[in-house]
Amino acid sequence: MIDALYIAADSPLHRLPAGLKLAAIPVLAALLFALPGWPVAAVGLAIVLALLPVSGVPPRRAAKQLRPAIAVIAVLFLVQLWFTDVAAAAGAALRFLALILAATLLTMTTRATALIEALEALFRRLAWTGLSPERLSLAIALTLRFIPVLGQVVEEVREAQAARGRDRSIVALAVPVLVRLLKTADEVAEAIDARS
Repeated sequence: MIDALYIAADSPLHRLPAGLKLAAIPVLAALLFALPGWPVAAVGLAIVLALLPVSGVPPRRAAKQLRPAIAVIAVLFLVQLWFTDVAAAAGAALRFLALILAATLLTMTTRATALIEALEALFRRLAWTGLSPERLSLAIALTLRFIPVLGQVVEEVREAQAARGRDRSIVALAVPVLVRLLKTADEVAEAIDARS
């Protein structure tokens, strides 16, 4: 379940240390949000897109993971457009698209165990606070894995409903998605308890 999105390959991105890839995402986010303007966001997205061919991730597979996020990004663009202008709205949409694609590449090129080990090494420095580095790193790694899984669950439920000829009401979609997510949350809780 946790490694469901991982794609086994021998690409340069797969060979990079998990800690380096993990650190790259907040650095990218800080740069994208600190430097204003849509051109910076476009450059950030272009850099992440340039990593796709060297990642060993099939473009179709990455696009499938991004599909559920496109609707959210479109709504974000429209809301920003309502309150600001086209340039600001485009910048916000491009920033989030770049970050979601970067997180997708991280989850597809890094095993969950490598992510957890990298996070544990980071959180060991916080052990003096009483926090458990193992539990904290596992929770964050599972959260990172869970974001793309959420989109996958929505897509699977939507496809199943279309195959049955069901209508596309939000309630008809939300109930099975909620049930699947609760079941997944139980599996995650069991994984955390088993590791403790």
